[in-house]
Amino acid sequence: MVSFDRKVRSLLAKIGRLQSESLDAAVQAAEQEKKALSSVLIQRNLIHEKELLGLIAHEMGLAPIDLDRFEIDPKLLEVVPQDIAQDHGVLPVSKVGSILTLAVSDPTDVVRQDDLRIITGLSLRPVLSTPATIERHIQRYYNPGEQEVNELFQGAVTGSDVELKEETDGGEENLDITDLSEESSPVVRLVNLIIYQAIRDRASDVHIEPLERKTRVRYRLDGVMREAFAPPRKMHGALASRIKIMASLDIAEKKKPQDGKFQMRVEGRSIDFRVSILPTVFGEKIVLRVLDKSGLTMTLDGLGFEPKALEDFRKAVKCSYGMILLTGPTGSGKSTSLYAAVREIYTVEENFVTVEDPVEYQMDGVSQVNVNVKRGMTFAAALRSILRQDPDVIMIGEIRDKETIEIAVRAALTGHLVLSTLHTNDAPSTITRMVDMGLDPFLISSSVRLIAAQRLVRRLCENCKEEFQAPRERLLGLGFSEEECENARLFRAVGCARCGQGYRGRFALLETMPVSEEVKRLILRGASALDIRDQALKEGMISLRRCGILNVMKGNTTVEEVLKVSTSDV
Repeated sequence: MVSFDRKVRSLLAKIGRLQSESLDAAVQAAEQEKKALSSVLIQRNLIHEKELLGLIAHEMGLAPIDLDRFEIDPKLLEVVPQDIAQDHGVLPVSKVGSILTLAVSDPTDVVRQDDLRIITGLSLRPVLSTPATIERHIQRYYNPGEQEVNELFQGAVTGSDVELKEETDGGEENLDITDLSEESSPVVRLVNLIIYQAIRDRASDVHIEPLERKTRVRYRLDGVMREAFAPPRKMHGALASRIKIMASLDIAEKKKPQDGKFQMRVEGRSIDFRVSILPTVFGEKIVLRVLDKSGLTMTLDGLGFEPKALEDFRKAVKCSYGMILLTGPTGSGKSTSLYAAVREIYTVEENFVTVEDPVEYQMDGVSQVNVNVKRGMTFAAALRSILRQDPDVIMIGEIRDKETIEIAVRAALTGHLVLSTLHTNDAPSTITRMVDMGLDPFLISSSVRLIAAQRLVRRLCENCKEEFQAPRERLLGLGFSEEECENARLFRAVGCARCGQGYRGRFALLETMPVSEEVKRLILRGASALDIRDQALKEGMISLRRCGILNVMKGNTTVEEVLKVSTSDV
């Protein structure tokens, strides 16, 4: 490198590009700092990088390369290992046949080029770049994500802007873990940054996934997974250990799934996190469920139900006894709706008890029980104990087995209001599911007051949604009436700086089926879910598809969103 620096100095002196004083000072600084002369000249803004590369390339008969504009095939990194690339100051650019194009910062170092010919077994075609640029791109390609994480840290908020605290079980001591400053360890800063961004972007879940060549961080935003960034793969073990410590899990256990929780305080808000760790082929996959109480809609009016569905649901929850079942897949907002229902009917004159796995949000005045299967606290065991404590309203987080549903039905038949969830596709098929679980049709018809099916759809961004005309035939096929096809105003997602992909937030579609006298007769006769559905539609039930269509016509969402969560009524 010393001989090459002399050539660079001689070239610049010969063409008179720099004043001799500036050039001499740069040479002296390069010797003192043990840096390449070209790096010092560019760092001091004495000459632009592209101009310097052009002059040197013309003098030595080499082609210059702008690595910032070039995308390198990851397979090439196997040809020249990272330690060799860093030691020799080179970067593989492309390979055609037996010829390897190599970015070099010192084309005069023939000894190292001979070493590379032996190591790679290929002929070399050197192209010119600067030491700093080559080193930067070595980090970019060999350590994917590291540069991106560093940029995130540089643009991150400081400890004065956000306060993240982990709360102990006793709630008396707060451990400051925030610092996105230089003093805290990189792993702590990275975990805090991942969490802060999740909260800032209103994510419901954070997925930290180990892949073969990288670790990937994805956020679930409005029900859709989006990749955020990719931290260095070598940091994954430390990330997993840090999160395990926060969730009080066993950091030495890496072969078994683990579940835990922790709480943090962000910008004055207390936020709970549920942690699930699952061993995979390439390491432990970590999923954080974000439970932000401040974003919880605690009123039925705020859930976005259609007026008919809201009326049915509200009428049922105000009954003094009976069972109300809310159905739908995981992540469809069932628990939120149950919390809102309990909050609406809560009074100090009645005894409200919930049994959940786990308790997601704490409600003042309500006795909430956590399921703990390892200690024998199952849903069924908790229900037996609850019934001995004179409850008025019981909320069961989920009915999973025959024993639990039998106890719940008997509670509903003996003067208690029972609210719970079940996994079925729609309201009518819930009856079939309950029979399959071993319940007598008589018990179902006598205890159940209302069955509701719920889904979440994304809400169109008001800032950028765009009106368009859809083909009439398509609308008719989706369930629009002739009159609605004529008058419907449809909108589609566009995307802007505010929303990103054309949507912002979600709201619920609710299909409510009151168990009327005629529906009870069908249940007792063992009718199919299709027959029960036909009867419910005759009585005015608004199906999930119909509910979605009504919201499409209001401009709240798109046809595509409705199609994702509903089937045809025909």
